[in-house]
Order: sequence, then structure tokens, then C-alpha cells
Amino acid sequence: MFRFDTPTARLRAIAAIEGVSYLALLFVAMPLKYMADFPLAVRLVGSVHGALFIWGGLLVLEGIRRRDKPWSWGWKILVAALIPFGTFFIDRSLKADDESFRYAMRNNRGR
Repeated sequence: MFRFDTPTARLRAIAAIEGVSYLALLFVAMPLKYMADFPLAVRLVGSVHGALFIWGGLLVLEGIRRRDKPWSWGWKILVAALIPFGTFFIDRSLKADDESFRYAMRNNRGR
């Protein structure tokens, strides 16, 4: 289940949904457009995917600002979002980051 209670948890949730929308765009909507002459599929799925991508980018900026993450952290996430299945590979490091943040918050060492 998705969590939205920390900046990284929000990023993980939106990145997962964005990753699924990217795969739907590439492997469902694009074939429908070119093989079934149904361009509306790309317009609809592409619009949803674009909105999720922008939302993810804003969440990366939020993580950089609120968690004092380096810009390289953000670039790594954004580049992974451009690669099919990339968001699913980066999720492991985001999960570890979120768990360390939660641990620090429980022990009053977080911000």
C-alpha cells in the first residue's frame, strides 16, 4: 500500500504510479495508436503520465529542499524516470532512504 506521510514516501508512491503509466503508454497506448489507429489512447494515457511525471519532479524538488538531499540524488531519480522500468529499480534506494528518515524521526534526530 502507498504511504504519503513523508516526502520520500510520497515520491515513492507517485514514482510507482508514474512508472506504471509510462509502461501503459509504451506498451498499450502506443500499439493502439499505430496498430489499431486509435490515437486517443496516447492522448489520454500520455496526459496522465505527463502530469504524474511533473508531480514526481516537484516531489524530487521537495525532497531536495526539505531533506537537504544533494542535487545528484534528484538527477538520479529523474533519469531513472526516463528509462522504462527505471522507477522500479530506484525504488529500493528510496525505500531505504525513507526507512532511515523514519528511524531518525522516531529518535528525534530528523528535521
